Amino acid sequence: MTVTVRDFRAGDAEGFARVRHLALPFMLSTPESIAYDVAHAHPDAHFQPLVAEEDGELVGTAQVGVAHESPQPGQGYLNVYVHPEHRGRGAGTLLVSTAEERLAALGTSKAFAWVLDDPTHRAFAERRGYGAGRSAHFLRLDLANGSLPPLQEPPAGVELRSAADYAADPRPLFELDAETLLDEPGDISYEFTDYEAWLESTWHHPLLSHELTSVAVVDGRPAAFSAARTGGNGRYDTAMTGTARAQRGRGLAKLAKNDSLHRARAAGFTEAFTGNDAGNGPMLAINEWFGYEICATEVRHVRELG
Repeated sequence: MTVTVRDFRAGDAEGFARVRHLALPFMLSTPESIAYDVAHAHPDAHFQPLVAEEDGELVGTAQVGVAHESPQPGQGYLNVYVHPEHRGRGAGTLLVSTAEERLAALGTSKAFAWVLDDPTHRAFAERRGYGAGRSAHFLRLDLANGSLPPLQEPPAGVELRSAADYAADPRPLFELDAETLLDEPGDISYEFTDYEAWLESTWHHPLLSHELTSVAVVDGRPAAFSAARTGGNGRYDTAMTGTARAQRGRGLAKLAKNDSLHRARAAGFTEAFTGNDAGNGPMLAINEWFGYEICATEVRHVRELG
């Protein structure tokens, strides 16, 4: 059997999404979202998805790009996933080597890669010179059969809204998202400074549900939010939950997330997913309170590129 790697083409979106789902079923991905990510990637990201084919069948994917929103230059990423029934035949190795060549040509000095936390995947990364860094958990909540905490009345001076209420001017949500991102733990630090780029990558993204994204408002300003993504098949995903620094300690993130989850269940969604840095104790505690359970773990690996 012959394995080849090439650039992503528009007609690959469905196969790309299928492989990603089979390899990583805990992460929401659709053909529409993949096509959107490719078409609307920021030029500075140099986003270059790759696909691996085995005798003409798409069996592997790689997301490759530069972490352009990080204040530290020279950082790139490659996330490689191979169809479970086609592993061990060279697709992953060829995707990694091709992706590293692309990143090196762009002048990146470090390559970051998410790797599933099991012996086979970690050994694959280590053989290629990658060292383990931070861990992150995928969590799942059974919305159809589980029980959510009761809906809470907002405290005095707090109002619950949806992101749809900001359709005419989402800038206040951009400002809150940018502030909370600064405190998000991880191996790469990010900053949102470009409002137009945020509109393109986040606000207009086809997975983002404005109706199910909940916002806690204090004195007319968004103070906490829980961003919801949906993609069919009854799946709901929390992309980000955060609180403005000046409003922390009041339970507003929990309030917003609970509101979003209840509305998601009422809308017919049956599974809820989210992700947490393994060291983010406060958010893990909130998700445990909701009834989420860890269903998988990934480890961020890094390699210095020569």
